[in-house]
Amino acid sequence: MLEYLVARAAKSIPVLPISEKRLAAWAKEQPAQLQAWLRAADFKAKPATHCLLPDGRGQPARILVGVEEGLDRWSLAALPGSLPPGAYRLENDLSSVEATAHAFAWAMGCYRFARYRSEPKEFARLVWPEGADKAAVERLVKSMALARDLINTPAEDMGPPELAEAAKRVAQEFKAKFSVIVGDDLLKQNYPTIHAVGRAAEKAPRLIDLKWGNAGPRLALIGKGVCFDSGGLDLKPAGNMQMMKKDMGGAALMLALARAIMDAKLPIQLRLLIPAVENSVSANAFRPWDVIKTRKGVTVEVGNTDAEGRLILCDALAEAENDKPDLMIDAATLTGAARVALGPDLPALFANDDDVAAALIRHGKAEGDPLWQLPLWKPYRRMLDSKVADINNSAETPFAGAVTAALYLAEFVTPATKWMHLDTYAWNGRAQPGRPEGGEALAFRALFAFIAEWAKTAVSTGPKILTKKPAPRTAPRNGTRSPTLARIRRR
Repeated sequence: MLEYLVARAAKSIPVLPISEKRLAAWAKEQPAQLQAWLRAADFKAKPATHCLLPDGRGQPARILVGVEEGLDRWSLAALPGSLPPGAYRLENDLSSVEATAHAFAWAMGCYRFARYRSEPKEFARLVWPEGADKAAVERLVKSMALARDLINTPAEDMGPPELAEAAKRVAQEFKAKFSVIVGDDLLKQNYPTIHAVGRAAEKAPRLIDLKWGNAGPRLALIGKGVCFDSGGLDLKPAGNMQMMKKDMGGAALMLALARAIMDAKLPIQLRLLIPAVENSVSANAFRPWDVIKTRKGVTVEVGNTDAEGRLILCDALAEAENDKPDLMIDAATLTGAARVALGPDLPALFANDDDVAAALIRHGKAEGDPLWQLPLWKPYRRMLDSKVADINNSAETPFAGAVTAALYLAEFVTPATKWMHLDTYAWNGRAQPGRPEGGEALAFRALFAFIAEWAKTAVSTGPKILTKKPAPRTAPRNGTRSPTLARIRRR
């Protein structure tokens, strides 16, 4: 992906990003022949569309690409795979933020999950735009590609051991501490729900643990790592099981986020926990109505073996609490109810602190990477009541499934800990520029921008949540500074 951003090229074709609103005025200043060409091509400068303008010999002389008004983060991603091979360069008076956004889009437009493909694909190259923050682009592109690749890989090649190995490589890249607890050692070290969910699979369950940083506020990230979910003994229908290689999307998102945090050298103490399992069926599979005593000591009745994600997360949340984190975030492909409520593109956000949620949502809007808050409605906790245990992992009613799942997790978080839970789809159901159908790190850019700002502020004021608004999406001109993701630099 990044290899298609080059430092220089002997010959390059100019690319002019232009909005629909500006097209008419620009066209009036052009020669009559070019105006006629635009009319014949019926080019309207709709975002992500382009028009090749020929020279006198019929060769491409310039490319017009339609972009949104304000800061466009994705339209240029449509070009690398559709332009003729060769080198291109951006023209226009671009701000540093705009240059960074366009470079990011171009690189993401070159993403292709090619592990199982025999034929390579070449993309058009772009000369790095002047003023672009290369470090920020490289950080985001590498981290997002990591998450996508992990989610897209079939479960046969991305089980708990392979997920642990991927996390180990990230830890080694940034000299982080890494450990993993495997199989029956989970019982010996008191992680009973992780063990119960994963014990039926041929590949043993495990808890992945990464630690980095020794100063600053404490941040705990927890990702659901169900590498394949058959539903267990409450077996899923074939149609519902088809996409379950992506049920470790929360783990992929949190690992990508941890990678970006370490790459940016943010001044925090980071801990990443990933319970990695395959929810399978065999003679020793956990059963409906089993009662499991969790790491926290809370007993859980298994109302449904297909509500396994919250079971593995609750032990990880209880462990993360031991460090008394200043902020704790978990992410999971947890419920179909969240998708019914918000669709595939909007992760559901739950938080026990409204200021935390508001700050993340504002960053989501600023980065064009939105989330939507749903309530931790405590009266619905009664839906998880059990007649034989402290709590049931599944409500008997189909109502408010995303809320009751979040309320279950909340039982394992102390009220003093600021905590956010993301219920994500982790998948692009339809292809868009730079976002092909397949695995996706939804909310990654929002989370990174939020954490970068939080960490920076915490150095001087302590680990509190920012309430100020992040920079607007309208980009400043060259020479001005912006605190958006494009200006997060290596320390």
